[in-house]
Amino acid sequence: MSKTVASEFFQDPRIAEAKRLIREAVVEHRQKVRAVKPADAGLKDKYDATLKQFGEQRGGALFYNYLGSGIGNGALVELADGSVKLDFITGIGVHYMGHSDPDAINAAVEGALHNTVMNGHLQQNAESAQLVDRFSKAACKYGAKVKNVFLTTSGAMANENAFKMILQKRAPASRFFAFEKCFAGRTLGLAWVTDKAAYRQGLPKTLDVDYIPFYCSSDHQGSIDVAVRAMKKQIARFAGQHAGFIMELIQGENGSWVGHTDYFMALINVCKEHNISVLIDEVQSFARTRELFSFQYFKVDEHVDVVTVGKNSQVCATFFTDEHKPKPGLVSQTFTGASSQISAGLWILDAIDKGGILGADGKIDKLHKRFAGNLDKIAAKMPQKLQGPWGVGAMVAMTVHGGDEAKTKAFTYKLFDAGLMSFMAGTAPTRVRFLMPVLAVTEADIDTACEIIEKTLQEME
Repeated sequence: MSKTVASEFFQDPRIAEAKRLIREAVVEHRQKVRAVKPADAGLKDKYDATLKQFGEQRGGALFYNYLGSGIGNGALVELADGSVKLDFITGIGVHYMGHSDPDAINAAVEGALHNTVMNGHLQQNAESAQLVDRFSKAACKYGAKVKNVFLTTSGAMANENAFKMILQKRAPASRFFAFEKCFAGRTLGLAWVTDKAAYRQGLPKTLDVDYIPFYCSSDHQGSIDVAVRAMKKQIARFAGQHAGFIMELIQGENGSWVGHTDYFMALINVCKEHNISVLIDEVQSFARTRELFSFQYFKVDEHVDVVTVGKNSQVCATFFTDEHKPKPGLVSQTFTGASSQISAGLWILDAIDKGGILGADGKIDKLHKRFAGNLDKIAAKMPQKLQGPWGVGAMVAMTVHGGDEAKTKAFTYKLFDAGLMSFMAGTAPTRVRFLMPVLAVTEADIDTACEIIEKTLQEME
């Protein structure tokens, strides 16, 4: 039987033994990271000096005084000062597997054994084709037609590629719709989509965007009517000029606000009437609801034209219908992902496919119910200090101190000092959000996190 040299290499017993020894060492040492704990006083001076130098060299201090040591244990992570934190923000939703997962490390090692560090436009290994096939079939599971997949290196680039495909398809139309307070990225193009003026200060204008109010659960039909009217008004004002509508079905960067199928379908129907492409931004929401994609959770599969994913997937991607295939030269990248990233992305899809993560009674739903239930109890004790809503799935958020920005920021710092990592999001109100490491986190971790939240709220005026 014919076989490649590579197949012999990867089956070499020395490789198997090396991977066994690495796993053995990971398992042994990760078990030493057992609980939240403060820094080691003997490491403090060197740690502080490194932080200071790093901040100066990168042009600004880090949001948190966080430099990882390189090891953790599930939802726990050790910092280089010896402290241990409960990581409930995971690099803003990147570390789906948590810290020092032996299987995830094994997947990354297998990728690192490949002949090239990076895969790209001119040279890609067979694993890229495997990942694209897995993505394509998963996205089209319930009737979506976004079977084409272009891999890329970041969520921002996935969105950039999506915009280019839509603009080319709908030329000469060049305007876009987006939701108020949306976040699409910080590139020169996407800075004019992201609804935050500070992110485009001093930048030349690149795109014209009309913003639509996001769904309000306390005014279901009213918010639908307002959004549709706003959309139609802009279409009448700029007849034939709108190319696409970028939709975050769950507004992560704004504080994990959750939309509704009725709302999205009302806007999608307007898009279809006026030849406006529907772009679903799943860079943060991918694999964080009871379905793999949030467009599947909201059951709008058959209506999407372009979809972007990132973060949890490790390798980012743009999905698109045949009608949105780009002409030669429009999208092309030297790098589309590291070999270790691609291997890790395949492993994550395997872990999800094994079952128990998605579905109405899957781990994600159970984690959310546990977290939301604990927050309900805390809010009942301190209604002036803590309010919902609590987000959806593994995208949990809350409002503290009425959403005051300064107090919320101070609260996140206090949580960090107490051993729980979160992040602030949104404006008016500013919220605290959590993006749990789904494959690693336990209900006991959630209980510990909520104990820290309650204690910190009690200590703050």
